[in-house]
Amino acid sequence: MQKRIIYLFVILFSFVSLQAQGQLADALKKMPQVIAFKEMKHDTMYSESYEVIFKQLLDHNNPSGPTFPQRLIVSNVNFISPTLLVTEGYGIWSGAPYELSRMLNSNQIVVEHRYFNNSRPDSANFDWKYLTVAQAAADHHAVVEAFKKLYTGKWVNTGISKGGQTTIYHSYFYPNDVDASVPYVAPLNLAQEDPRIYHWLNSIGSDETREKIKEFQLEVFKRFDEMMGFINNEIATDSLDMYVDAETAFEFQVLEYPFSFWQWGHKQEDIPAPNSSSPELYKHLKKVVGLSMYTKKDVQGLHSFFVQAYNEEGYYSYDITDFKQYMKKLTKSASNILFVPKDASVNYDCKLNQGVYNWVQQKANNFIFIYGGYDTWTSTAVELLGLTNSVKMVKKGGSHGTRIKNFSDEEKKIIYDKLEEFLGVKVKRM
Repeated sequence: MQKRIIYLFVILFSFVSLQAQGQLADALKKMPQVIAFKEMKHDTMYSESYEVIFKQLLDHNNPSGPTFPQRLIVSNVNFISPTLLVTEGYGIWSGAPYELSRMLNSNQIVVEHRYFNNSRPDSANFDWKYLTVAQAAADHHAVVEAFKKLYTGKWVNTGISKGGQTTIYHSYFYPNDVDASVPYVAPLNLAQEDPRIYHWLNSIGSDETREKIKEFQLEVFKRFDEMMGFINNEIATDSLDMYVDAETAFEFQVLEYPFSFWQWGHKQEDIPAPNSSSPELYKHLKKVVGLSMYTKKDVQGLHSFFVQAYNEEGYYSYDITDFKQYMKKLTKSASNILFVPKDASVNYDCKLNQGVYNWVQQKANNFIFIYGGYDTWTSTAVELLGLTNSVKMVKKGGSHGTRIKNFSDEEKKIIYDKLEEFLGVKVKRM
């Protein structure tokens, strides 16, 4: 089965790879880990860009064991420029240049995370036990080892959100792989369901905004029958195949509301007043927390995420104290552990993240941590003690979408100067 899948990849990509005649293409043809590749449209900063299928060991502790195809997007400037390794936490969203690539005029290698999209073992070898932080870090190490023979300049790894966590983990397990690390909006949870998130939601922003959020949640719960009418109509109209029943989905939506509100930078003035019409209330609810989050398509697409969250990386639950009298389904527990696939075991071990957290504080040099000041995930951000040369940059009022470009000129100068210090190269000031 495994050989058949690899053969199909070769057939699929071969008709376009004939067009790839550049310097990078020649190098990819000689790389033993490359199963197949095809040329992609690319930004003008690159000379070539390819979708690459890279052969990875399923278990890096078993060099003679089965492999799986891991998807990369490799974009070339030249072989001596810096190289940006993008450690995705999920599937690959895009091969477009990251802002760091433009700052560094760098090559870019985007790596899809194991067990997401098509970067997964075939059914004969599929086993959740190989979806671990250590195995994923070894994937990235294998990519670095292969491409460092080609790209001889400085290396930087980066990622966003779960991808930022993945950046931290990669550098934790393989501290000599890259010269600098820039994780964006990356949580580092210290429990299976980290209680720091509850404290954050009870203190972030103004008292008035938090009160409006609570009033909105209560009002929506009080109008249960009307809300269920809207939800059932949406399910029927959009032919939604739900992972949980409609009532459970509704309760999760309302409980998730404050987390998503702060995560994505919604505004207090957008929250409808308690005396607003029911259609207006529901429209706002689904704008902040879409019902599709609880469909089979979305949940099953994130099964790998939930396996990692509840075994190693940590996540969050909800405080139902103020809403319990209005709830019908999640009256005992409102845990997202419900979304872990039934064929996966859960055996959470806090030692990994606690060890990583201590390492970040005491030994992790050459890091630039980027966070948004209002982003809920900043509640479980790293805290630096000044024992390393790393810096933590928090954009005041920023959301989960915070990027370097969002900082003030003075703050950006700190970031640019640190990059130049870590890499010894000139950074383009954007």
